[in-house]
Amino acid sequence: MPWWSWIVIWIALVALSLLFFGVLGLRLFRQATTTLAELSEAADRFSQVPSFADPGSGHTAADADAPDGADAAPRPEPGSAVFASPARMRHDYHASKFSRQNARRLRRIQRKKDRGQPQALRDIETR
Repeated sequence: MPWWSWIVIWIALVALSLLFFGVLGLRLFRQATTTLAELSEAADRFSQVPSFADPGSGHTAADADAPDGADAAPRPEPGSAVFASPARMRHDYHASKFSRQNARRLRRIQRKKDRGQPQALRDIETR
């Protein structure tokens, strides 16, 4: 094998490796720009605090979703718990906890009624 063939082989190997690294770099650049574009879009979307209250009514958007007006009481503004008294917050917590338990109990009674299963005594008796 002549001496110049080694030079050609090494030039080809270096050229192929440079081509390979160039393609990998281009691919990495495209993925990085796509990721940064999605990140900036997400930052724009999540940087704005959504307003849930309708301007004309005292009800929030969650009240409109409540079936049959079950939860028609106006909800406190976000951040109002910081300035409320601990007794008021404790009362609100226990009241909402009781309402969630009662809603679960009613769903459980209805589910058992639909299936024709016997009711539990603790479900029939109210507290």
